[in-house]
Amino acid sequence: MTIHHQPGRERIDAVRSFNRFYTRQIGLLDEGLLKSAFSLTEARVLYELAHRDGLTATDLARDLGLDPGYLSRLLKKFEERGLVERATTQADARRSSITLTPAGKAAFAPLNQGSHDQVAALLDRLPAPEQDRLVEAMRTVQLLLGESAEPRVPYMLRPLQVGDIGWIIHRQGLLYAQEYGWDETYEALVAEILGAFVKSFDAKWERSWIAEREGEVVGSVFVVRQSDAVAKLRLLYVEPSARGLGIGKRLVEECIGFARAKGYKTLTLWTNDVLTSARRIYEAAGFKLADQERHHAFGKDLVGQNWNLEL
Repeated sequence: MTIHHQPGRERIDAVRSFNRFYTRQIGLLDEGLLKSAFSLTEARVLYELAHRDGLTATDLARDLGLDPGYLSRLLKKFEERGLVERATTQADARRSSITLTPAGKAAFAPLNQGSHDQVAALLDRLPAPEQDRLVEAMRTVQLLLGESAEPRVPYMLRPLQVGDIGWIIHRQGLLYAQEYGWDETYEALVAEILGAFVKSFDAKWERSWIAEREGEVVGSVFVVRQSDAVAKLRLLYVEPSARGLGIGKRLVEECIGFARAKGYKTLTLWTNDVLTSARRIYEAAGFKLADQERHHAFGKDLVGQNWNLEL
């Protein structure tokens, strides 16, 4: 049996003090969130519509804890401004799903970027170890007070942004060291590949996909042009915290779809046999092992493999 202790006055005051402090830090008391025309509630509704498909007014009211009448008036205002539109759901003709219009997406984009920049500036005041302490403390608050530790939004895919390259190099270097014992030469290779990708990027023939979950990068993959007929899939990875959501499979599918749409004849990749999870994804997608060779790299004896998918 769980015994609940009545919180003391000092604890209550401490929480209220933190609430006042944090609302000042992120500007929740301002008339418009992030100097926009939208309130915090309006921005939250736009965020949910931008990141989830098939939402109804009932879903939004339940998940955001909003009064249905208030939400109805808010959505009507959005409709009048051309920010959202409704469509009858396939499952129930009496229910309407709500989606952002192109104008709605355009209105949300600066809000999303502004929130990103605001948090980046907030964290930038602190050295990296203190940033980690702050983030961990926030996760603890969310874990203790939230109904569920799992985010409602599994993940989203987006294009490469400033800051992603350094983060991916950092994370891949750490993850492959922790999981396979690879040394710093692998991190150097990732830096070399991504540096070349950015410097010689050709938007017509090349593409990147970044998987983001609750504002954090949790995976990525790149397609680069090798020749007129051949594209190369590079540096697929998924964070341990996001594995099991189908992100790796989805990233590979995006690469294949892009390569086919651009008229490439072959999509190729190089990997090592120890990366069994990635190899399973490649095999399931139709890639065939072309050749393999033993080699010594990243401080380990490995078997390098070339895989091809005929498009």
